[in-house]
Amino acid sequence: MSRAISPGWWLAAALALAALLVDIRLAALMALWFGAWFVNARLARGRGPAPRWLVPALFGITLLALWELAVRLFGVSPVILPAPSAIAARIAASLPVLWADFVQTALKGALAGYVLGCGAAVATAIGIDRSAFLQRGLLPVGNFVAALPIVGIAPIMVMWFGFDWQSKAAVVVVMVFFPVLVNMVAGLKATEPMQRDLMATYHASYWQTLWKLRFPAALPFLFNGLKIATTLALIGAIVAEFFGSPIVGMGFRINASIGQLALDMIWAEIAVAALAGSAFYGLVAFIERRVTFWHPSQRR
Repeated sequence: MSRAISPGWWLAAALALAALLVDIRLAALMALWFGAWFVNARLARGRGPAPRWLVPALFGITLLALWELAVRLFGVSPVILPAPSAIAARIAASLPVLWADFVQTALKGALAGYVLGCGAAVATAIGIDRSAFLQRGLLPVGNFVAALPIVGIAPIMVMWFGFDWQSKAAVVVVMVFFPVLVNMVAGLKATEPMQRDLMATYHASYWQTLWKLRFPAALPFLFNGLKIATTLALIGAIVAEFFGSPIVGMGFRINASIGQLALDMIWAEIAVAALAGSAFYGLVAFIERRVTFWHPSQRR
């Protein structure tokens, strides 16, 4: 008995035929997309670790191939959208510059602000947990600070802390503080009353209960905030460099390249920032799996 063709494939065939009638170049792009879609759909049904890596890798390669093919087939100007091959050539030719920008923005500004902001958020959350006054007073203030626009904070921080990485770290501290604070406060409340009563029967002090019961229970919440903060940190550092920085940094390079119409350099910096942000997020997620292996969310 022949297998029935799903409605999705009928729609794909109709779209491909319509694209062929409009433009053969568009039909080629559609054929590449649906071909990769078919392969990915088959791979996604598999089991084991291989599909978890192959499916996103094939999807990313397909997007890059579509981008390259579209730019070349339709003759898109590099001033409007450079091809991935041109961006890769720019990255290869500008490795020292890109590395210096990465160190200035990601390692100095973003990482320093991330560590300081997250550490301050955890300490503040413990203080809020100890005091009802702080809980009612600091959380609204933190919410107010989180709502401040970065384009308004960054120039002020540059005037306060100078043009080097310290002002970018200060912007990152403001951006990452509130998400980590909210998640940590929620995590400290995650334990059950029966668990806290059991610690009280053991005559455990507040700090013993905190470190042996409540802080471990808060770790999944804390790591959620830390993962959110990874992306905010890099974005904050890059945007802050638009308002003043030395002649190095991702934000500075993007801002300078805009005036030169060097779109390939802008995309090269974007690619480096995306890779750095993904690696930072993956590192935090890896630490989370190792530290909170006991939590149901980490069980496979």
